[in-house]
Amino acid sequence: MTAPTPHPSTEGRTPYPVGLLLAGRRVVVVGGGQVAQRRLPALIATGAELHLISPATTPAVQAMADAGELTWHARPYRDGDLADAWYVLVATDDPAVNAAVSAEAERGRVFCSRSDDASAATAWTPASGRDAGATVAVLTGDPRHSAALRDAIVDGLRDGSLAARQYRSHGAGVALVGGGPGDPDLITVRGRRLLADADVVVTDRLAPRELLAELPEHVEVIDASKIPYGRFMAQEAINRTLIEHAKAGKFVVRLKGGDPYVFGRGGEELLACAEAGLPVTVVPGISSSISVPAAAGVPVTHRGMTHEFTVISGHVGPDDERSLTNWEAAAKMSGTLVLLMAVDKIGAIAARLVEYGRPADTPVAIVQEGTTAAQRRVDATLGTVAAVVEAEGVKPPAVIVVGDVVNVLAAAFPR
Repeated sequence: MTAPTPHPSTEGRTPYPVGLLLAGRRVVVVGGGQVAQRRLPALIATGAELHLISPATTPAVQAMADAGELTWHARPYRDGDLADAWYVLVATDDPAVNAAVSAEAERGRVFCSRSDDASAATAWTPASGRDAGATVAVLTGDPRHSAALRDAIVDGLRDGSLAARQYRSHGAGVALVGGGPGDPDLITVRGRRLLADADVVVTDRLAPRELLAELPEHVEVIDASKIPYGRFMAQEAINRTLIEHAKAGKFVVRLKGGDPYVFGRGGEELLACAEAGLPVTVVPGISSSISVPAAAGVPVTHRGMTHEFTVISGHVGPDDERSLTNWEAAAKMSGTLVLLMAVDKIGAIAARLVEYGRPADTPVAIVQEGTTAAQRRVDATLGTVAAVVEAEGVKPPAVIVVGDVVNVLAAAFPR
């Protein structure tokens, strides 16, 4: 806990920091507005027997009640509502009601937190956050100052900049971490936290490269890149690397671009590690199939235009006997097609789609190096895309989007 500092409404009042174990205990919240909406999730997480007293609520609070996470008494507060309560939160916009609830809480010796007047409360709600099973709670008497300190501490824990990161709770094993489409800020919080814990990082060329610069000097980085028609590390060798280092007692992070399971061979790596008896953690990542189009102004779905989008690997072309894609079915669907690893096969793919009924003037967007500083977008149609890709010198990695959604946001994303 961070020591409190004086604030005009609370000066001279030093709170005693304590964590309340509320599971199964009656907790009353009076008021169903925005304050309650913010505070209720944390109270629900404690397992408390929650009772909400308010004539009306926000839609989000009502959804909590409908889901059975709390009991909503759709009426005004009445004297006696705090009977048998262990804790009460007052969050109405009526000072008279707030004062009445506080008075009952005082008589019943129930700790009471007030959103409108900290000086009239007997409990303060700290600015809190969680990381890796730890709760950080900050009390300063100034909510804005508390929130700023909370954010700084939690951010430091999550990105590994606080020294406490070295005391990790897990041992040897493997984590398959989806790094997102390329921008280092688009890795998940959990993925970044596990990366900060790694002894060994097995990475590929599509994973966010900037994240490697943040690793401590002792971390071993192994390049497992697969360059199209160039150098590559065989999948069997990657599997062996993960297993050997984890069996040597190290925590290994397999840092992958996008999501581990979206054409990322994460399933193969998990099976190999599981067969070796190793614990494996899977951290989903933001797939390039939706994030890269979004970053370039293309929503893969849009109301009234498409009810589906299909993600297809273009690693092998339509005429390749290894292809598992039903190109005729894909052509006849009215929704968006998202093609990954398809730059060098786009001519054959486009011709097949047109052959099976997709209009040749269907819009196409090609987004190269999406979400990175090198991102660029090239537009074409199914009839022209092969020539445009060649003329523009488009190279992998690129995401190709086929469908009317390509132009739906043109006014907001001028090119």
